[in-house]
Amino acid sequence: MGENFLQFIWKNCLVKSKNIKSTEDRNIEIIDVGTQNFDAGPDFMNSKIKIEGTLWAGSVEIHLKSSDWKKHNHHKNKAYDNVILHLVRFHDEKICRTNGELIETAILDFDEKIWLNYDKLILSELKIPCQNKINMIENFVLDYWLNTLVFERLEQKSGIIRDSLDRNENNWEETFYQKVAKNFGLKINTLPFEMLAKSLPMKYLGKHKNNLSQLEAMLFGQAGFLEEEIPDNKYYTGLKKEYGFLAKKFGLKPMKKHLWKFLRLRPQNFPTIRIAQFAMLIYKSSSLFSKVIESTTIDELKTLFEVETSEFWKTHYVFEKDANKKNKKFGNMAISVLIINTVIPFLFVYGKSKNEESFQNRAIDFLENMNPEKNSIISMWKSLGFSIQNAFDSQALLQLQNEYCSKKRCIECQIGNKLIVSKDEYY
Repeated sequence: MGENFLQFIWKNCLVKSKNIKSTEDRNIEIIDVGTQNFDAGPDFMNSKIKIEGTLWAGSVEIHLKSSDWKKHNHHKNKAYDNVILHLVRFHDEKICRTNGELIETAILDFDEKIWLNYDKLILSELKIPCQNKINMIENFVLDYWLNTLVFERLEQKSGIIRDSLDRNENNWEETFYQKVAKNFGLKINTLPFEMLAKSLPMKYLGKHKNNLSQLEAMLFGQAGFLEEEIPDNKYYTGLKKEYGFLAKKFGLKPMKKHLWKFLRLRPQNFPTIRIAQFAMLIYKSSSLFSKVIESTTIDELKTLFEVETSEFWKTHYVFEKDANKKNKKFGNMAISVLIINTVIPFLFVYGKSKNEESFQNRAIDFLENMNPEKNSIISMWKSLGFSIQNAFDSQALLQLQNEYCSKKRCIECQIGNKLIVSKDEYY
């Protein structure tokens, strides 16, 4: 049992009685549990209780054991002097304010069934701990919670974008370029693609954006793919020579080639192919982010990212080996993933930063009108009978699985909450 569970009991008024006794045998009446504090300081603020009929207002601190007060050095911290009630599961020591005044302590008592329900969820080895009982949850609770999760996910991604904007001195185009590059890497090459974009600023590529060969030279060279010698390969030799000149011009130092992963990837998803497609995107696009925020339909967005490779890569997957000729387009599924994971969060955060709700509404509208993602997580929720109609639904369920189910944050999940306090014993 942890403090988070005890905080859950207090926050949701699940104590057995509003009239309790302190460890000093004083009568305490709970008037208002207060507001949970997620920052430094006591656990709950603006709480109200009556001690022997006298109204007290202040903070409430919760620990597993009374002695944790000293263990956490609260007895030396004046920020805890306004604590009016110390709630514990086990009382093993009297605690005081910094001036030596005794703080009322009480045992937090609750229905044992609540703990057993919670314990069952936490100890579950299922990927979705509550999957055997989720059908008990009313549809309106599920709908409200999933709607909340979509906005939580967008806010989470917005925070990452805002951090990148700060590092890029609020340059939207540069930040968007970096995040699009990261998306081109799929999961396995996300990090090296992001490193590539950060090591090769857009302003360098912009000076040569009308020359595809030079763009490819900078990208492949900076990615570390032009460090070797490949005899009788004019394309490779030309890129290597071009990169040597451009690297001196811009003071570039290449990444290590070993950072890129090829293992267990289908050839059309090799990083070499993705880099070639990314080069083509830069070649055909000017002020890409500006075009994104001007796009009002999903089809307009998709058109922006419809690219293929240059001629060499139609007969190659790697520099060293020929392959049957095949057009290697940045596919519809890849474009959809990029729009969902990069474009839509950018629209959302752009709208918030500019105080333009129309962009936020457009982001939500795009999610509601795009097909859901296809992956193992979504398949798992479908098997439980969930109707997943669009990307709005799939994003909500991905957030639920990744941030709550897999981390066993059942106590913070509206579904978990309902099951924990359910009169039908979960165990």
